[in-house]
Amino acid sequence: MDSRKPRWRNGLLLGVAFMFGVAVSPTVTMVGHAVAQDAARTDIYQMLKVFGDVVERVRAEYVDTVNDRQLIENAINGMLTGLDAHSSYLNAKAFKDMQVQTKGEFGGLGIEVTEEKGLIRVVSPIDDTPAFRAGVKSGDIITALDGKTVLGLTLSEAVDRMRGPPNSKIVLTIKRQNVDKPIEIALIREMIHIQVVKSRMLPGDIGYVRLSQFTEQADAGIKSAIRNLSKQAGGKLKGLVLDLRNNPGGLLDQAVAVSSDFIGRGEIVSTRARHSEDSQRWDSRGNDLLNGAPLVVLINGGSASASEIVAGALQDHHRAILLGTRSFGKGSVQTVIPLPGNGAMRLTTARYYTPSGRSIQALGITPDVVVNESREEPVRFGAEREADLNKVLSAQGGTGAIPLPPRTDIPPAASSIPDKPPEGFPKFDPAKPDDTDFQLQQAMVLINAMAAEKKAN
Repeated sequence: MDSRKPRWRNGLLLGVAFMFGVAVSPTVTMVGHAVAQDAARTDIYQMLKVFGDVVERVRAEYVDTVNDRQLIENAINGMLTGLDAHSSYLNAKAFKDMQVQTKGEFGGLGIEVTEEKGLIRVVSPIDDTPAFRAGVKSGDIITALDGKTVLGLTLSEAVDRMRGPPNSKIVLTIKRQNVDKPIEIALIREMIHIQVVKSRMLPGDIGYVRLSQFTEQADAGIKSAIRNLSKQAGGKLKGLVLDLRNNPGGLLDQAVAVSSDFIGRGEIVSTRARHSEDSQRWDSRGNDLLNGAPLVVLINGGSASASEIVAGALQDHHRAILLGTRSFGKGSVQTVIPLPGNGAMRLTTARYYTPSGRSIQALGITPDVVVNESREEPVRFGAEREADLNKVLSAQGGTGAIPLPPRTDIPPAASSIPDKPPEGFPKFDPAKPDDTDFQLQQAMVLINAMAAEKKAN
């Protein structure tokens, strides 16, 4: 009997069903199993009694009067965050904020963050937001907000403090790689309207599409961008560069839909949960909008979650060549389960796998052509990828760390692409991306080479 509550789906949050009970045939095994269950149940009851005693002692003797709701919410959040880096408790406000954010509009600074050892790490700034314009970077560690340390705050509390009414000011104190002193950045909050898809035509009828997040508008934006680019090229689009760099992910259904825009048939992604009957698989439900034209996908350490689903599917189907650096490695699925009182719990319920059976969890996606964005070797400060986080899940099941077979469809020109910019190459300038984005330039080299091979054949 399935006694579970309905679950609200968000991001890579799947409504994974769990059936309880184990089917066993030998009588002795059944008795042993029952005894073990009784012992475990007794232990739980004892610990719950201890928990109740602690709550009462805190309420009665803590130096200040405590808020009962906050006390219990903190206990629930501690239980969930103790499991892994992505499980957590959402109070009513945080739950509502999450629902709003997936629609692509919310108030704040425009940064995706995660918690790391009590501090807040930037996963990536969102394009054209106060954080992006102020120069906040992926990997920055936020140590203080308006001069007050973030130590002791939950992730949701820190996010709540960074949000606020438009035109209000906040100062972030940041620790950055290769910088010895803390950096203070003053920001003015705005109402964030995320334009998740941006596109433009590159020289030689090569289209460029940047997808910054997998919100509800992602797939529709991709389709519209490709239609417009094709019209600009007179129906003769030579190829497309899909930029997923610093895209922290989002909705699973949008990742499947975007993948389906380039893959006509076959598996896109599968998930494996605790029980085999809860595993799921998603297949392509679209057509290749490019009609086989060359496709290069840009990824880096800020490409996470849904971005890795798309990159992994395109790589496994040999539909695109991936260029850049290894992705973040978030290959776990969180289910958001509504709770009484309008809050919710975000619980890790499964791992996801690429069509070839690879688990991305803590491993990431390795590009076919490795190209670094600069010549500098970054000095690591804190976690850069999923594998660096506390309580990280292992990459169980699938093919493990076994590399993919060598691809035979990559043009010979790829071997001549350098893995870093030459000496004196200009620093990246977002106002002049065609001249200062080395990875993009190499993607264009690949597109031209792929197009030439296709024409010759």
